[in-house]
Amino acid sequence: MSADELKKTFVAENGDHAWNESWQSLLSLSPELFLASVNLRGIPKRKGHQHLSPKVQALIALAVDSASTHLYTPGIREHIQSALNAGATKSEIIEVLELTSTLGIHACNIGVPLLFEVLREENHPAAQAAPFDDRQERLKAEFTKNRGYWHTFWEDFLRLDPDFFEAYLDFSSVPWTKKTEHGDRGALEPKVKEFVYCAFDAAATHLYVPGLKLHMRNALRYGASPQEIMEVLEIATALSLHTVNVAAPILNEELKKRS
Repeated sequence: MSADELKKTFVAENGDHAWNESWQSLLSLSPELFLASVNLRGIPKRKGHQHLSPKVQALIALAVDSASTHLYTPGIREHIQSALNAGATKSEIIEVLELTSTLGIHACNIGVPLLFEVLREENHPAAQAAPFDDRQERLKAEFTKNRGYWHTFWEDFLRLDPDFFEAYLDFSSVPWTKKTEHGDRGALEPKVKEFVYCAFDAAATHLYVPGLKLHMRNALRYGASPQEIMEVLEIATALSLHTVNVAAPILNEELKKRS
């Protein structure tokens, strides 16, 4: 295929708004990698393979690129445009950002169990698992109601600092409890919310295994198919293309200086 034909193939599948200097640079430097990259990111979009709607695919890709561990601005813009083009509402798009903004709590999900492990090794009095008081029981019940699940890794967190736990409960519950034009439980159906969590937990910049397994299970319980979850992982895999998306224009620029 000629360069023009390769570009047309890209635009036909991804839209004019997705074409930028990064893809142009990659096309000029390595047509072979360009074609392979377009094919890799395009598999979930093709008829006969597609299990998620174009709108949901764009929202999942937005979660990957807007995660605090990645923050790939060109992709954020592309996927917001793609989502809007596919019919997503403002409420649905902001909800993806609300869901994705919870990633930082994994500092506690990983750190608190380690802290308690150290406390036990040091025979520290704080390592004793005291029963929940009335407030802690209320917060556990509210979390379970708002988020639809409870996991043991929240328990020591709740014991150690119920004030911070309550603040996180309020923060993370926003997309699950607010009223929108889509209903009283946020804008996206529960399984799509869980897909968002899966996407940023699975992304190569994070790879948070306990959360990924938990949210896969939640998604299945909300009616997701294995093929839909697989497609979420395929979309998250496209993050690897950002290596050349960022580097190719820089390489082109440096080569032009020397020519």
